[in-house]
Amino acid sequence: MAHLIRHKLSNKLTNAAHTVSNKSQAKVSGVFARLGFQAATDEEGVGFAECDDLDYDYRQGMQMDVLQGEDEGAQVEGEGELDGDSHYQRDGTGHAPGLKTGASLDEEKPKITTWEAGWNVTNAIQGMFVLGLPYAILHGGYLGLFLIIFAAVVCCYTGKILIACLYEEDEDGRQVRVRDSYVDIANACCAPRFPALGGHVVNVAQIIELVMTCILYVVVSGNLMVNSFPGFPVSQKAWSVVATVALLPCAFLKNLKAVSKFSLLCTLAHFVINVLVIAYCLSRARDWAWDKVKFYIDVKKFPISIGIIVFSYTSQIFLPSLEGNMSKPSEFHCMMDWTHISACVLKGLFALVAYLTWADATKEVITDNLPSTIRAVVNIFLVSKALLSYPLPFFAAVEVLEKSFFQDGGRAMFPDCYGPTGQLKSWGLGLRIGLVVFTLLMAVFVPHFALLMGLTGSLTGAGLCFLLPSLFHLKLQWRKLLWHHVFFDVAIFVIGGICAISGFIHSVEGLIEAYTYDLHD
Repeated sequence: MAHLIRHKLSNKLTNAAHTVSNKSQAKVSGVFARLGFQAATDEEGVGFAECDDLDYDYRQGMQMDVLQGEDEGAQVEGEGELDGDSHYQRDGTGHAPGLKTGASLDEEKPKITTWEAGWNVTNAIQGMFVLGLPYAILHGGYLGLFLIIFAAVVCCYTGKILIACLYEEDEDGRQVRVRDSYVDIANACCAPRFPALGGHVVNVAQIIELVMTCILYVVVSGNLMVNSFPGFPVSQKAWSVVATVALLPCAFLKNLKAVSKFSLLCTLAHFVINVLVIAYCLSRARDWAWDKVKFYIDVKKFPISIGIIVFSYTSQIFLPSLEGNMSKPSEFHCMMDWTHISACVLKGLFALVAYLTWADATKEVITDNLPSTIRAVVNIFLVSKALLSYPLPFFAAVEVLEKSFFQDGGRAMFPDCYGPTGQLKSWGLGLRIGLVVFTLLMAVFVPHFALLMGLTGSLTGAGLCFLLPSLFHLKLQWRKLLWHHVFFDVAIFVIGGICAISGFIHSVEGLIEAYTYDLHD
């Protein structure tokens, strides 16, 4: 009996000790978790190897450490678990063989100044697609001018909140960059149920926008050439074919070093062209048709104008990479302010002055309204700029396609299009040539610059600039948002959604009408 009592007491004491030990361990683990330490199971360690490679670019520039199992009793100190992925983390104290630490990456990777970052944003939002803005004023009047200002304000705001989604606060209240790209933000928002869905959506939107940009360059090249030499027995479609032949060498590009040296020259040339157009318009200031600028809108065509205006401000795709490469990221907000203010002023003046000069005769590409004596010279410069600008979105689209379908960490749908020594395989070259030919076919069968620009702006521009940034901001920053931030995000999402749907429907209707009745620009 005494032995039985001692045995029961011993069991109770042992159970109590285990309970205290487990509670203590739980408290210690909680403290360590709050301090940034993390433990993981063997299953999580295996999960790291199975992590979706949509984060390929992210992991290439980060220090990755496989978390050790609990049976080893080890804990790894780092910057904390990445939101939306429990399988890997950054670590500043150690690194796997063959990988470089974050410090060495910062030392080797050159940074850009705030002015250089602003120059890149300016090139993106003040490119040659501003040539379609006077056409937007034709169908929108003063409301079109208001939308140029409104789109600048909204795109500047969404650019800032998109960058805010890259950061999380640590225990000291400091902002720590835990994501690297638009895709990372999208994946974090869709985790844990669909950790790769957001990345797929962003990649599809990005590919559509890049390919449509390439198509627009071919369309505008054919349009400019046929209007520069109206006496030649060559149609716009034939000029588009000629432009595409000149673009075929893009299929052999392995990097953009050969193209980047022309970017500054192209930008300066476009600036000179804008000055020439405005100077000609100012010379005809006495004949400006102020009475033609209306307060009412063309209900059928104005939604297309919305897409044109939105598309002219798209820059959100590369903003995360740009901010990450700035030597002073704290100046990003200031840079966004002055670039979008300057873009708003210049676009508004250019669109208004051009419309006042030609009023109801305003064409989809405003240089087509110039007198024949200077139109040919200006248009040839613009065609040169379009052809030299084509490789940039083309190469970016090729990279996204290759990484998604051909270089997906051994899990790609198709075999790698590069050989062991890095040479491009013949079928990979054929794929690139096929993409160039596809842009030609689209430009030949749908040779309508403004309608295509409005369709692209409504389909992907509104999504990437309005809808997704506001949605991601609400999802990732909800606990820190004030009521007016929530109001702005919801309002932008609703207004952007309405504009996107309306613009898409009317752009498609316009394309069907133009194709059915063989209408010309």
